[in-house]
Amino acid sequence: MKILWINPVTTNLFDATFKSEFEKVKQPNTIIDVVSLSPAPGPTHLEYNCYEVMVMPEILRLVKKAEEEKYDAVIIGCFYDPILRAAREVTRKTVVTAPAEASLHIASTLGESISIIVGRRKWIPEMKENVHKYGFGEKLASFKSLDMGVHDFQRDHAETLKRIKQAAREAKEKDGANVIILGCTIEFGFYREVQEELEIPVIDASLAPLKYAEFLVEINKKFGWGHSKLDGYQSPPDEEIKAWQLF
Repeated sequence: MKILWINPVTTNLFDATFKSEFEKVKQPNTIIDVVSLSPAPGPTHLEYNCYEVMVMPEILRLVKKAEEEKYDAVIIGCFYDPILRAAREVTRKTVVTAPAEASLHIASTLGESISIIVGRRKWIPEMKENVHKYGFGEKLASFKSLDMGVHDFQRDHAETLKRIKQAAREAKEKDGANVIILGCTIEFGFYREVQEELEIPVIDASLAPLKYAEFLVEINKKFGWGHSKLDGYQSPPDEEIKAWQLF
């Protein structure tokens, strides 16, 4: 099983860390590779929707290249789940997932009321749209903002952990959440301590899509259950891709 994690930003700052963490939890037969986009200049985070648009073409090229290199799955490693539908269109057999989709599917089987802890209020509108688009709107208890940017989470672990715990406790006690999702892949390394203190599931948004991707690959290989090409994920015609030199 070969899985590619794409950090959809122009910095490889966290590539080695992600790779190390994934190696600890992957299935024995899984090969996991981590790549980021071409070096700067370019967005080193996707906190703004306009930054997402800027990196979309390169994400698609990497997804297409991953299928050519026989990867079984690709994970687009941002909780906005950028261009997930488009990425599924350009693959024929490779499965594609992303952190929000994976985390929400897992969380919805573990509880009935979900709160998502994000860095900034700016992130909430697009993430809320995805929650409803994926069909989990009725299970959304709340979003909680830590007033932190993407690159703040790993600077002072004690401060980050304090803020996450405070937000998660409020989500549980005031909003009725019985599952917490850490709504950024860079919020890695904190879920276990928060989970042990609150005694409810706390989903790490980098580990969840890895395990979800392994699941998707397994059911694809064993049962042929891949992305349906009948309508929504239908791939564009090869002649158009070639004529327009899309990849």
